Amino acid sequence: MKMKKAIIGKKVGMTQIFDETGKVIPVTVIEAGPCPVVQKKSPDKEGYTAVQLGFEEIEAKKLSKPEKGHLEKAGVALSKHLKEFRLENCDGLDVGDVVKADIFAAGDKVDVTGISRGKGYAGVIKRWGAQRTPTSHGGGPVHRHAGSMGSSTDPSRIFPGKIGAGHMGVEQVTVQNLDVVKVDPELNLIAVRGAIPGPKGGIVYIKNTVKNITKKPGVQTVSTNPQKKSAKRA
Repeated sequence: MKMKKAIIGKKVGMTQIFDETGKVIPVTVIEAGPCPVVQKKSPDKEGYTAVQLGFEEIEAKKLSKPEKGHLEKAGVALSKHLKEFRLENCDGLDVGDVVKADIFAAGDKVDVTGISRGKGYAGVIKRWGAQRTPTSHGGGPVHRHAGSMGSSTDPSRIFPGKIGAGHMGVEQVTVQNLDVVKVDPELNLIAVRGAIPGPKGGIVYIKNTVKNITKKPGVQTVSTNPQKKSAKRA
């Protein structure tokens, strides 16, 4: 899906701010950019249009030779994180340009992608919301176990995708249609309404939302209270 604007950032944490009417707005603060343009891809060479952005400077000794050579060829600062975005307005960006937080403005709708927090090894109840086994008539000490998987002579195996215990979290999660509440270009900070995935210090990717929610004129279908989830679309 093509995007118009995008940037790499780091989750700082959550706080709350007040609007002009005195209502509290829970926001997540993101340190976004500056992100130099490391590479520009074209339909003639790569078959599609995209730009590769870098984020967070790093020492040369912490990079491999191919990574270091790739960044030095672009003539930009050595970056720890690289991410490719397919943008519609790539013609306006050249290698060496810097994308900053002011690419977004208050009122924009964005999608934020990050890696969710790890929760260790979890059973089927916590991981998938499964039910406990019967607690009477000899249920035994296995009330939170997965129980029978339903396999018999045919097919005599467990099908792929069956829920089970295992590693929970550390997955890519995207929260869509968040409001940009405030942008501070001097400190490279973006405040978005609500929570985003990942721990403090986690890398996130901010881009224009792919959703297009329109509201019919004169029809009030959602709450105007900014503390309610339905008010995000108001």
